[in-house]
Amino acid sequence: MFFERPDAGETAVLVHIDFQDESEREDSGEFLELVRSAGAEPATLLTGSRGRPDPRSFIGSGKLEEVREALQVHQAELVIFNHALSPSQERNVEQSLKCRVLDRTGLILDIFAQRARTHEGKLQVELAQLEYMSTRLVRGWTHLERQKGGIGLRGPGETQLETDRRLLRGRIKAIHKRLDKVRSQRGQNRRARARAEIPSISLVGYTNAGKSTLFNAVTQSRVYAADQLFATLDPTLRRLEVEDVGPVVLADTVGFIRHLPHKLVEAFQATLQEAAEASLLVHVIDAADPDRELNVSQVEEVLDEIGALEVPTLKVMNKVDLFDSAPRIERNVDGKPDTVWLSAQDGRGLELFEQALTECLADDIIDFDMTLAPAQGKLRAGLHELSAVREESFDEQGHTLLKVRLPRRDFMQLMSRLGERADDYLPQALQQGAVWE
Repeated sequence: MFFERPDAGETAVLVHIDFQDESEREDSGEFLELVRSAGAEPATLLTGSRGRPDPRSFIGSGKLEEVREALQVHQAELVIFNHALSPSQERNVEQSLKCRVLDRTGLILDIFAQRARTHEGKLQVELAQLEYMSTRLVRGWTHLERQKGGIGLRGPGETQLETDRRLLRGRIKAIHKRLDKVRSQRGQNRRARARAEIPSISLVGYTNAGKSTLFNAVTQSRVYAADQLFATLDPTLRRLEVEDVGPVVLADTVGFIRHLPHKLVEAFQATLQEAAEASLLVHVIDAADPDRELNVSQVEEVLDEIGALEVPTLKVMNKVDLFDSAPRIERNVDGKPDTVWLSAQDGRGLELFEQALTECLADDIIDFDMTLAPAQGKLRAGLHELSAVREESFDEQGHTLLKVRLPRRDFMQLMSRLGERADDYLPQALQQGAVWE
């Protein structure tokens, strides 16, 4: 739209450089997955190592010549870097190689553009693309860096570049307004769920960890799930019944990735807010990935950026079927579920996951016996409506003997609605003023 560049081809020469600084390093295997996810055909992967990037071409003149030779050998028309290039570096490499050059950020944006399905998702991707493009606009219009002129049009005028920048700013402003409306609508929905006291659970994790597969297995949904990076972009929400808790809202969110472009995090704030305001985060981890600890730290970095690091979290070690590990629940020092090992693909351990959700969300479950007189039919009916009755029997005098289990909050609300005193039914140990040994 804004660029006059050689047509992009599908065959690409890939460039991956290892730097001394560990924080700057990228994963070459993940890079290949990103390229394939974008639909390109990797011709060859050129690797090298440097102390720091070359300020002009990022890779230096020697490596640049190697890339030029690879382009000729493989008849490729595209060079993709596994790194973020500055606009000037990208321009210099393009001018030298006479072909299109794409950096890691542009590659991820391209995948996002392909995968966005909802109106909101498309707006978020377009915003990130425009803001990324605005820094590279100057090289797209270098041949038009002159004033408009001609008979009747002489004077300062406006350069084509300035015109385009003005149009770009206008579009970015319009998208921001529409996304603000989306955020407002999402906020209203979350507040409505909070008023109804419906807990929310957000699935988060590194891309391709198996979030959508777990989502489908638990909710019996058909959300798109594939063995590829960023299979899910648009958030999907489903209602789920959790034992002892009742209805909850489960959200499947976009996957994270190492060095996720900051502009993408900003653009996807409306989506990621679901995670920041959740009652519980379920951090899905690919247990078979050798880099899983690094992936976990990258996810936590993004969670920190969106203010979600303090939300209670349950870890799910997924894909135990790949290394034949037994499903299990690991607990913290307080006895609360901390990590669930399972396989979302074949269903092993799903019952343990549901048990862990119950324990994490049902903070105060009361379990006790009740005896009701024949005249207390309303209370008995109310307990049945709450699905709180586990066993029921009757004695010779017509009294109803109940074994009940339910959240204390639901029991208190029922008692208040019927004008009853909860302490008349609760055992001493379960009463609010009880002292525990």
